[in-house]
Amino acid sequence: MTIVLAVLFGAVVGFALGLTGGGGGVFAVPLLVFGLGVEPREAVGISLAAVGGTAISGALPRLLRNEIELRTGLLFAISGMLGAPVGAYLSKFVPGNVLLILFALLMFVVAYRMWQKAKNPAVAVPTANCERDSDRASCQRDEDGKLILTSKCARLLVLVGIATGLLSGMFGVGGGFVIVPALVLFSGMAIHSAIATSLFVIVLISLSGFTSHLFSGNDFNWGLTIQFLIGGFAGMTLGSLLARKLKGPTLQKIFAIAVALVAIFVIAKSTLL
Repeated sequence: MTIVLAVLFGAVVGFALGLTGGGGGVFAVPLLVFGLGVEPREAVGISLAAVGGTAISGALPRLLRNEIELRTGLLFAISGMLGAPVGAYLSKFVPGNVLLILFALLMFVVAYRMWQKAKNPAVAVPTANCERDSDRASCQRDEDGKLILTSKCARLLVLVGIATGLLSGMFGVGGGFVIVPALVLFSGMAIHSAIATSLFVIVLISLSGFTSHLFSGNDFNWGLTIQFLIGGFAGMTLGSLLARKLKGPTLQKIFAIAVALVAIFVIAKSTLL
C-alpha cells in the first residue's frame, strides 16, 4: 500500500510541475509527512530529490526544443545553489512543527501570488527599443529577444536566485513558484520560456539542496524516493499535455486554490501533532 501511495503522490507532484513549471514541492512535503508518515526533515530531503529528478524529465525535451534560456538559467541557478545549503543548515535548528507551520504560511503567500497573477496576466515582453514596457522589468532584451545582461540586471537575478535557493533548502521546495514570476518580471522572459527555464533551474537548485541534506547527516529513504520518482515521471507527462489545452489564468487559479487548501490542512495537522 505504501508503494502505491508513494507512486500516486509522486504523480501529483509531477503533474503540478508539468502543469505550471513549478509548485510540485509545495505538495511533496505534506504528502510525505501526512500521507506516508515521513519525519519532516527527512521529507525535505526526499522532496528535493523527487522534485529535482522529476524536473529533469520535463527540462530535457524543452532543452532539445531550445525553449530554455541557458545563460539566464545558469546565473539564476548558481546563485540559488549558494542559498540552498544555508536553508538546509537553518532547517536543522527549527522544530518539526514550526517548520511545517512556516511552510504552510509560505504556501498561503504562493496561493495569493498565483491568484493575483491569474487575475492580472503578464504584460508583453519588454525590449530595449520599447521604453514604456521595459520600465516594467528590471532587465531589457534586444530586438531578437536576447537578454541584455547589465550589472543591475545581474545583481537582481543573483539576489532573487539566492532567496529561491534559501527557500528550497529550508522547506524542500524546488522554488518554481518563485522562479517563473521572477524570470518574467525581472528578466522580461516570455512565459513559456520561463516555465522551461524554471524546470532547468529547479534541477540544479534541488540537487544542491539535496546534497546538502545528505552531508548534514539527515535520514534519507532511497526506496521511497525511487517510488516517488516513478509516479513523478508519469505525472510530468500528463501535466505537460493538459497544460497545452487549458488557458494559463485558469491553471493558475486552480493551482492557487489547491495550494491554499493544502496549507490549511498542514496547519491543522501540525497543531495537533
